[in-house]
Amino acid sequence: MRERIEALEQRIYDGGQVTAEEAVELMEIEGPEVYDLFPSANRIARRLKGYGVELCGIVNAKSGRCPEDCAFCAQSAHHRTEAPVYDLKNPDEIVAAAREGAGICANRFGIVTSGTAVGEGPELDRVCEAVRRIAAEGEVSPCASLGILSEEALRRLWEAGLRGYHHNLETARSFFPQICTTHDYDDDVETVRTAKRLGFMTCSGGIFGIGESRAQRVEMALTLRELEVDSVPLNFLVPVRGTRLESMPPLPPLECLKVVAVYRFLLPRATIKVCAGRDRNLGDLASWIFYAGANGMMVGHYLTTAGRHPDQDLKMVQDLGLRPVVEGSGRAL
Repeated sequence: MRERIEALEQRIYDGGQVTAEEAVELMEIEGPEVYDLFPSANRIARRLKGYGVELCGIVNAKSGRCPEDCAFCAQSAHHRTEAPVYDLKNPDEIVAAAREGAGICANRFGIVTSGTAVGEGPELDRVCEAVRRIAAEGEVSPCASLGILSEEALRRLWEAGLRGYHHNLETARSFFPQICTTHDYDDDVETVRTAKRLGFMTCSGGIFGIGESRAQRVEMALTLRELEVDSVPLNFLVPVRGTRLESMPPLPPLECLKVVAVYRFLLPRATIKVCAGRDRNLGDLASWIFYAGANGMMVGHYLTTAGRHPDQDLKMVQDLGLRPVVEGSGRAL
């Protein structure tokens, strides 16, 4: 199998692509052969993406009461959870959170709101004001995850200084109806496509361990490849009591790492970030995400769950001989 993996690696360097069938074959690797996959994924990442690590932070700027019925989400109004519920934070609060993100070496900072989409009146005005102020300070690049937005709303954000837009597909098209029934998959795809067309750095990925098959993990990656997304956040389920997926078992650590590695093969030039669920699902193998081909991660807290202390993550990056990316330069410290 090692020769097969290395041949696929070389094909990528030669400008070729891994096919769906080949990716599923990689995703199905079991036993000791999985250790042949990681070195190739690591070499692809370092050769094409270097030794810099992109760190992103987020603020949960509006929480709870989401009308969508995503099976995993603590903020869905269809679930009974203990997730916080509050309206959109004011610009001062969002800017203060961005400064905290810059203080922990995040090079990108995401403003995240619950709901199908942020309101295109006073809410969008408030977000645009925060974006303008964060961009003007220049310490961290503002990104946003505000739901299924119209082209007009995205243009307003661009004019305010936003350059990155995040919108997850969550899972494969074929599995999506099992996870969400309150909007169509094409709505998500079109949001990403529109943001890309307008010039945004597009960030889109999904969540694993929600009942999808290995082939469906590959299916989502191929959709992301077709959309030419720039950054791919990989999340691993943290079951929340009160949601439909509260009893789902965790993915084994090597299974999570295999997802990271196969995504590197399928999306060799994308930034691949490991985000929620890193601690719960990977445990002692958390640092292996970089050996498996990742070149980014989320630092600080997530939307409704706590993350590791940023100092621990920064030390991990440094111990691995990697360096946080400096905002605005594309280079590492």
